[in-house]
Amino acid sequence: MTIVLETIIFWFVVAIAIINIKYKPAYEVKIEGETVGYIFDETSFKNRIQEEIINQDGKNIEYVSLNVVPEYKKQLVARNTALKEEDILEKLKTEYTTITYKYFIVALNDEEKAYVDTIEEAEEIVDKIKSEYQNDEINLQILTKYTQNQLEINCDTIEVAERNVISQIEEIKIKEKEEEERKNALAIINEIKVSVLPVTGKITSRYGESSNLRRSTHTGTDIACSAGTDIKVIAKGKVTFAAYSGSYGNLVKIDHGNGVETWYGHCSKINVKAGQEVEAGDVIALVGSTGNSTGPHLHLEIRINGKTVNPQDYLY
Repeated sequence: MTIVLETIIFWFVVAIAIINIKYKPAYEVKIEGETVGYIFDETSFKNRIQEEIINQDGKNIEYVSLNVVPEYKKQLVARNTALKEEDILEKLKTEYTTITYKYFIVALNDEEKAYVDTIEEAEEIVDKIKSEYQNDEINLQILTKYTQNQLEINCDTIEVAERNVISQIEEIKIKEKEEEERKNALAIINEIKVSVLPVTGKITSRYGESSNLRRSTHTGTDIACSAGTDIKVIAKGKVTFAAYSGSYGNLVKIDHGNGVETWYGHCSKINVKAGQEVEAGDVIALVGSTGNSTGPHLHLEIRINGKTVNPQDYLY
C-alpha cells in the first residue's frame, strides 16, 4: 500500500511538473463573444480599465463610458501564449469607449460669439464685459455644449474670446446708432443721411422751372432768406470746390459719398476750402446774391452720380 501511494504521489508530482512546464494560468478575455487575448490577473486588469479608460483625464473630458462588459474565464494556456493586456486595453479604448466632451459658449442676444474651455473663463468674460458696458443693455448668456466629436471643439484663449464678444457688441452699437440716425434723418439720399436743412426760408424757384434769367430749366431749388444767413451743409462730406463760378456766383460743392453731391450757390461769403472735411450742420457759407441773382437766396442743387435731381424729393 505504501509503495502504491508513493507511486501515485510520484506520478502526480510529475504531472504537475509537466503541466507547469507546458502551461501557465491566465484569464481569457472575450468581447461580445470573441476572444481578444489573455491577461494574468482579472482584478488588476479591471482596475486598469477603471483608471486608464473610465477615469482618464484630458482637456474638456466630461465623462467616459465603456460600451461593452468584457468576459473573463480562468484557464491554463500554453506557456508560450502571449499575454496581450496592453493590446486589449487599447482595443477597449479605441473601439468600445465613448468620450463626451464639454466646453462653454458666450452668447450675445442668443447668438454664439465665443468658445472657451471652462465655466470659470466664461464667467470671467461675462463679468468683465458687463462691468465695462454697465450703462448699456448687454444680453450675455453662458451656454454649455456637449459633444462626442473632439474635432468640433475649437476654443479660444480668454483674451481672444473676450475680443470677439466685444467686437460684436461694438458692431451692434454702431448699427443701432445708424438706425437711430436713420430714424431721425430728414431724408435719405442714396444711403446718405440728411440731418439738417441748409437754410430756412421761402421757396422762390423750384426744380425744372423755366425763367428769363436762365437758358435752361432750373437745376435746383431757390430758398430766399436774409443776406448773411448761415448756410449749413446738409450731411457730412468733403469740400470739392469753394470759389466763384460764373452764374452760380460764389459756389461751394460738397461730395457726400455714394455718388451724392450738393451745391450751394450765390453765397456772399465762403467759409470753407477745397479738400476740407465737414460735418452735418457746419456753416460753410453765408447767403448772398452773387452771380446770376435778383436777390439774396440760396441756390441748392442735389446731384446723384453727376445728374441733378429735384431737391424737394428729399427736403422742404
